[in-house]
Amino acid sequence: MKIPVSNSSRRQNGSTVVVLLILLTIMALLSAANTSALIHLHREMKLLDHRQVERLNASQTNAVTAADVPAQPELK
Repeated sequence: MKIPVSNSSRRQNGSTVVVLLILLTIMALLSAANTSALIHLHREMKLLDHRQVERLNASQTNAVTAADVPAQPELK
């Protein structure tokens, strides 16, 4: 015994497939955008870290060393 299938149920199945494909496309685009943003942020963090290390190393080379204490005159 065959169950009759109406045209409206075929249209619903077709529109469901289209909606799912659109949702999958949107998810793929969001994932690609997120990956791109993460790569950009990673590069920026590396650059900031590099600049901070250079700044801290420069401050160590320009640091003032302890001054020599002049000898106190001897009391007689």
